[in-house]
Amino acid sequence: MSLIDNIIRAEIRAMHAYPVPDASGFVKLDAMENPYVLPEDLRRALGERLAGVAMNRYPVPSYTLLKQKLCARLGVPAGYDVVLGNGSDELITILSVACAKPGAKVLAPLPGFVMYGVSAKLAGMEFVGVPLAPDFSLDLPAMLAAIAEHRPSIVYLAYPNNPTGNLWDEAAMVEIIRAVGDTGVVVVDEAYQPFAQASFMGRLPEFGNLAVMRTVSKLGLAGIRLGYLAASRELLQEFDKVRPPYNINVLTQAAAEFVLDHADVLDAQAAELRSERERMRGTLAAIPALEVFPSAANFILARVRGGAGSGDAVFAALLERKILIKNVGKMHPLLENCLRLTVGTPAENAALLAALQGILAPSSTPT
Repeated sequence: MSLIDNIIRAEIRAMHAYPVPDASGFVKLDAMENPYVLPEDLRRALGERLAGVAMNRYPVPSYTLLKQKLCARLGVPAGYDVVLGNGSDELITILSVACAKPGAKVLAPLPGFVMYGVSAKLAGMEFVGVPLAPDFSLDLPAMLAAIAEHRPSIVYLAYPNNPTGNLWDEAAMVEIIRAVGDTGVVVVDEAYQPFAQASFMGRLPEFGNLAVMRTVSKLGLAGIRLGYLAASRELLQEFDKVRPPYNINVLTQAAAEFVLDHADVLDAQAAELRSERERMRGTLAAIPALEVFPSAANFILARVRGGAGSGDAVFAALLERKILIKNVGKMHPLLENCLRLTVGTPAENAALLAALQGILAPSSTPT
C-alpha cells in the first residue's frame, strides 16, 4: 500500500476538492456575489478603520461588539445570541463535528448546497439526501418518512434553496421541524435572505430545535468570510465549544462592524438586485428555448429545452463570449440541462441576456 492509502481515509480519497474556476477576464455571474462595491467615501473611511487595526494581536475571541451589531441590525430576536464562523462553511463544519456521535446522520433535500453532504462525510457522518419534487418543491411525505426512518441529528432546510432559488412552503417546513423534535436540530439556511425577504429568524422562540444560519457574503461582503448562527442558548453553548478560538480575524471583524453601521447601503444594493432579478426573469421567460423557474435569491435557474447536452452547449457558448455562469446540469437528475445565472449589474445582465438571445433566439432583439 502507498503512503496515501495508509494514512488517508477511504472516503476522503474518493472525494474531489471543491472546484473554483478562474474568472479572470470574464463577466463573472457564477457565484451569487453582490456585484456592487461600497461608495467611494465609505471605502476611504473603511480603509482608515482597517489601518488602525492591531494586526499584531490575536482577536478577542468573544467578538462581543460584532455579535451585538449583527443581532441588533439583522433581526436576531431579543435574548438570542449568535456563533460566528469563517463563512457558513465553517459553521456547517462546527455543526457536523459537534453532532457526530457514532451512527449520527445528516439529512437535507436534494438538489441543495453541496457542503451539507461534504461536511457530514468529513465528520464521519452518514448523509441522507431526499429528492425534491419535480417542480423543486419539498416532497413533504418523503421528508417525513426519511426523518422517521433515519432520526437525523441535523436537518438542513435552505430558505431559499441553492441552486433552485425557490422558497419552500412555510407550513411544510414547520411540520418538518416538529417531526424532528428533540432528536435533532433543524438548520434553516438563510444565505439569500436579503433577496427573499422571508425568514424563520423571528420564529426561534417557538422551536427549541431550530437554528437559523446566515452569511454576510450575499449582502456584498463575500471577501471577508463571515457567517453567523442563531439558536437557543443551550445549543449555542455546545456549538461554541467546537469553534476555533480565533476563527474570525481582526480585519474581518473591523470591516463587518464598520459596514453594519452603514447597512442601509447594503439594503439599497439588495433592492436593486431584486429589481434586476425580476427584469431578467421577464426577458429570459420570453426566450422559447428556456424554462425559467421562480427565484427568491440573487440568481435565476433556467433549463435549456432541446434534449441531452443542451445546457452544456449553451454554457460552452457563453464561455466563448467570456461570460461565466454555473452549469448545474450534472449536479442532480432533476437539474438536467439547467444553468444558474447570478444577477449582476445592469450592464452585466444586459451582456448575459444579449448573449443568450444570440445563442438561443438569434432573430430576437435584446431588451
